[in-house]
Amino acid sequence: MNRYNRRVQVPDLQLPKYDNVEESVDPEEGDSGINNGVARLTITESNVSDDQEPFMGVKVRRKASRHRDIQGDYLDVPSHSYLMKILQKQGDKQVLFADKVLKFTGSGKMKQRILLITDFAVYIVDPEINALKRRIALAAVEKICLSELSDNFFAIIIPTEYDLLMASTRKTEIVTVLVEATKSASDYELEVVFSNR
Repeated sequence: MNRYNRRVQVPDLQLPKYDNVEESVDPEEGDSGINNGVARLTITESNVSDDQEPFMGVKVRRKASRHRDIQGDYLDVPSHSYLMKILQKQGDKQVLFADKVLKFTGSGKMKQRILLITDFAVYIVDPEINALKRRIALAAVEKICLSELSDNFFAIIIPTEYDLLMASTRKTEIVTVLVEATKSASDYELEVVFSNR
């Protein structure tokens, strides 16, 4: 048998059932709730609980991301002297979040970076050369953009500079920390925008 002509039989598509979500039914489509292979969900107030905002009801999420323990510092920043030097030089003392993320360049290349969020700024650090690549004041961040899909991508929009497109498995925690830090550092609440464009 030619290895390039193998055939694989795929069973019929079974769409996942979402908790407490009513299916919309179009009379023309029957009661399948499927439109061209895409499940349609109706957002209701009962879908959204206070501890799951700002994501539930708008963004499809994996079950594992709903109830996850939050540590904040996943890198143990005090044990890395180069990170401590960067923070001391800038005058920041409290680290709200620290983890490795994937950063996407304008040409579409992926680079591993360390994302640090303090009570005053967002830091992007290159772990290969232990150098600060970028510091963004929280006051400069206008909004955070997410898709409505269950992916790991998020964009930090900075009108005075170029924007950041990143991916992280801890996206929910990053967005929550940024919203809370901005709220406590300034008078406004950071806008979280959901769009698939």
